[in-house]
Amino acid sequence: MKALVITVVAICVISTPAMAQDSSLDPIIVNATRVDKSSNEIPAAISIIGQDEIQLGTEQLGLDESMGRVPGLFMLNRYNFAQDLRASIRGFGARSSFGIRGIKIIVDGIPETLPDGQGSVDGIDIGSARQITVIRGPASSLYGNASGGAILIESEQGTAIPFAETRATVGDFGLSKLQLKTGGESDNLNYLVNLSETSTDGYRDHSEFENTQFNGRFEYTMSNTSSLLTTIHHTDQPLANDAGGLTSEEVAIDRAQARARNVDYDAGESLRQTRIGLLYKTSFGEGRDFEARVYNTDRDFENKLPFESGGSVSLDRSFNGGGVKYVINSDIGDKPNRLLIGLDYDRQDDDRRRFDNLSGVIGAQALGQNELVTSLGTYLQNETKLTDATELTAGLRYDQVKFDVTDEFFSDGDDSGVVDLEQLSPMVGISFKQSRNTHLYATISTAFETPTTTEFANPTGGGFNQALEPQESTNYEVGIKTVADSYRFEAALFHIEVENELIPFELSERTFYENAGSSSRDGIELSYTRQLVEQVNFSLAYTYSDFVFDRFTDDNGNVFDGKQLPGIPQDLLNLSFSWFGNNGLYASWDTTYTGDLYADNANDTNVVSSSVSDIRFGHNGFYGDWELASFFGVNNVFDEEYNNNIRINAFGDRYYEPAPEQNAYIGISLRRRFKG
Repeated sequence: MKALVITVVAICVISTPAMAQDSSLDPIIVNATRVDKSSNEIPAAISIIGQDEIQLGTEQLGLDESMGRVPGLFMLNRYNFAQDLRASIRGFGARSSFGIRGIKIIVDGIPETLPDGQGSVDGIDIGSARQITVIRGPASSLYGNASGGAILIESEQGTAIPFAETRATVGDFGLSKLQLKTGGESDNLNYLVNLSETSTDGYRDHSEFENTQFNGRFEYTMSNTSSLLTTIHHTDQPLANDAGGLTSEEVAIDRAQARARNVDYDAGESLRQTRIGLLYKTSFGEGRDFEARVYNTDRDFENKLPFESGGSVSLDRSFNGGGVKYVINSDIGDKPNRLLIGLDYDRQDDDRRRFDNLSGVIGAQALGQNELVTSLGTYLQNETKLTDATELTAGLRYDQVKFDVTDEFFSDGDDSGVVDLEQLSPMVGISFKQSRNTHLYATISTAFETPTTTEFANPTGGGFNQALEPQESTNYEVGIKTVADSYRFEAALFHIEVENELIPFELSERTFYENAGSSSRDGIELSYTRQLVEQVNFSLAYTYSDFVFDRFTDDNGNVFDGKQLPGIPQDLLNLSFSWFGNNGLYASWDTTYTGDLYADNANDTNVVSSSVSDIRFGHNGFYGDWELASFFGVNNVFDEEYNNNIRINAFGDRYYEPAPEQNAYIGISLRRRFKG
C-alpha cells in the first residue's frame, strides 16, 4: 500500500503542474500564520472547510461531520458528549482520554485551548461557524504549547441585508435541535447572534445529552483602519452521561448497552462556560498593522467517574489572558519582506475538589487543591521573497509555562509543588512557485506539549507527578499544492521524530500518564477535489500513517520497541460526491474507510477496519424575502458495525464504545430578509 501511494504522489507531482498551466481558481486567503495570506503560498499543510460543508443539511452535533475531508485528521467520539470530541492530527491528540490534546483550538482569535495544553469543543457553536482552517503538523513556533497542529474556527458575520432565521432538526435516538439566528449591519456595527438548544437520548443506554448555547459576534468599524471585534459565548450543558467502554464480549451481546459500573455510579458530567473576547485591529500606516486581544473564560465543571474513591470531581476554572502582534511590511534591498512580532500571555486558575462517589451520591472529600498555570510566549516570524518565485519563511518562539499546585486538603499530607518548563520552538520553510498554479514547499517545524494538570495527576497521591516530562517533536515535510479551474490537488510527505511521547495507562479505573523514550511518524497525505461535470463535485482525502515506538519501556518493565502507536489507523480514506441543482435541490454522499488500528501499546488488541457512508438531501427555495430550506440525512447508510471511540490501554480490556446503527434525521429552516 505504501509503495503504491508513493508512486501515485510521484506521478501527480510530475504531471499535475503541466495540466494546470492555463487557468486557476481564486486563492483562498487564511490567517493560519497569523497574517492574511494565500493558503497556496504557505509552506505548510493547510486545509479549509467552508460554511456550506459545516452547516448545509448537517445535524450540527460535532465538528467531525464536516471535517472528514481533511487528510491527516482523525476524529472519534461524536456520540459521547461526556468525553468530548477526540481529534488527532498526525497522531497528536490520539492519546487523549477526554477533550483535545496536542492541537491548538482558536475561535475568532480567542484560544479555546488552556495554557496547560488541554482543549475542548463543547464551547464551540457549529450552527454559526463560517470557516474552519486546519494546520496539519507541528506549529509551536507560532502557537506555543500543544501545537502539534491547530484548528482555527471563525464565526459567521452579519449580512448586508439583516435577517432572522429559525431552524429545527429531529432524528433517531430522541434527537432534537432548535436554533434561532439573526444578523445584519447597522451603521458601523456588524452583528451575528445565534441561540441553539440540543438534546438526545443517545444510541447507547446512559448516554443522554442536553445543551444550550448562545453565540454572539459584534464587530464595530471605528475608522477606515481600525475595528473592534467582541465575541460572547455561553454554554449550559446540564447533562452529558457517559456510557463507558465495553469489552469485546459485552459488545457481542449488546452494542447499545452501557457499562454496568457507569450506570451504577451515574458516570457523566455537567458544565457551564462563558467566554468573552475582545480583538482590536488597527494600522499605523502603510505596511504597519497592529492587533491586540484580551479574553476571559469562566467554567464550572462537575463529573462523576465509575469508581468510589475520589470518583466525583468539582472544578471551578478561570481562564484568561491576552496578546499583541505587530506586522511590518517593507523591503530588504529590492526584496519584499514581512516581519511578524508577537506576545501571548495566558493564565489558568483551577480550584479542583474530589469527593467519593457513593453509587452516584457525593460522599466525603478525598482531594482539594488549587492548580495555577501561567504561560508567557514571545514569537517572531519573517517572510522574505528571495526571487519572484521563491519565498523563505523563518520563525522562532520562546515559551515559559509554570505549574503551581497548592494542596488544600492535608489529611494525606502536603502535596504542594511547582513545575517550571520552558521551550524554544524554531521553524524554517521555503515555498517555490513552480508554475502559475503550482507551489512546492519544504519545511522543518517543531512542537512541544507539556502534560496538562489532569495528565500531571500523581498515581501515588495528590500534587503533580514530577517524573513527567514535556513531549517534544520535530517535523520534516515536503509538499505540493496545485489549483486549476476545475480541480485542486495537494500532497504532503512527512517524517516526525518525537521524544518523551506522553502515553496513557489506566490504574484502578483512573487514567494516568507516562513518557515513552522516543517514537517516529512517517506519513503521506493526499487531497484532491474536482468538478466532474457542471453540477457534480468529487473529493478524495487519503492518509497513510506509519507511527511506531522506537524506544519505550513502561514503568512495569514492558518493552514496546517497534510497536505501532495505538489509536491511529494506518490507512484513512474519505470519498465524497455532491450535487447542486439549479432548482435549489442538493445531495451529498460521504464514505469514510478507517483501517485497522491497535487499542493498546503491545498491539495485542486489533480493532478491525470499517467503511461508513452518510447521505444528505435538501432543498432551498426562495419566495420574495423568505427562504425555506428542508433537509434529510441518513448516517451509517449500510448499518456498519464500527466504534464511535476506542479507549487506549483501557483497564479490564474495556476498549470499545460502539457507534450507532443506521439512523436518520430531518430538518427545516425558515429565513426572512429585511430590506429597508
